[in-house]
Amino acid sequence: MYTTLITAEQVRALMDAKARLMVFDCTFELADPTSGEKQYLQAHIPGAVYADLDHALSDKGSPDAATGEPQPHSDAASGGRHPLPNREKFAMWLSSVGFANDMQAVVYDRNGANYCGRLWWMLKWAGHEAVAVLDGGLQAWQAAGGAVKAGPEPSHFQSNFELGEPLRRLARTEDVARGLGKREQTVVDARAPQRFRGEVEPLDPVAGHIPGALNRPFAQNIGADGRFKPAAQLRAEFEQLLAGRDPSTVVHQCGSGVSAVPNLLAMEIAGFAPTALYAGSWSEWCRNPRLPVEKG
Repeated sequence: MYTTLITAEQVRALMDAKARLMVFDCTFELADPTSGEKQYLQAHIPGAVYADLDHALSDKGSPDAATGEPQPHSDAASGGRHPLPNREKFAMWLSSVGFANDMQAVVYDRNGANYCGRLWWMLKWAGHEAVAVLDGGLQAWQAAGGAVKAGPEPSHFQSNFELGEPLRRLARTEDVARGLGKREQTVVDARAPQRFRGEVEPLDPVAGHIPGALNRPFAQNIGADGRFKPAAQLRAEFEQLLAGRDPSTVVHQCGSGVSAVPNLLAMEIAGFAPTALYAGSWSEWCRNPRLPVEKG
């Protein structure tokens, strides 16, 4: 069972052994939401299922009449720009693509694990331990001589994925608000430094960050080779960031709960116990005028 990272060679070995395996391509582009599937259709790991961030991994409802922004469905598990579907709805999607409880899941993208981490976390949240991120993404697969396929894949038979006890903690806005200024909570913000400081805000209506949050841009987890940095290096970097704070108190966030996951995954690679995700993140926090905002 692979539970954090998996190499291209290990994926190929599972395929050769005809293991119970499903591969998911999570490639996405915020600036062009349709381009991820187009890239998938141009080239993907043979047999991979496309997992669209906006449709499979988020629960967006109808656009707001005033802003035009899609609103979360009333039963969504979070707010924000990429509302988290509730666990039951996510299980229905997994069943629709044929994913079963006895399968190893492998998730990848072409974006430095920015988007596939979302599906990795959601499967853990659904109670499924056997899910791993392909270290280095599609680029590493191709560099290792892995074949790619163009065009769509045939449909899978419907399965009956059954939810288990959540293996990762979902923090909600009220949880984060209640923990402000307390030693029992350390918020880590994965956005770019300029957005964290409130100097620019290209996506959300308010600039700034959650008071007291620490900043670690998610790309800092990836080395020059496109893979996650070694565990010892990640551990040293997070210990420096936390500066004595208890790692178990960490709650990860970003703009919409997606790019926070590479930080969460990196902490697990480094040997820390699983930490929490605030899926609504800044895009949910900043829309509540009663909640404080910090800049600088």
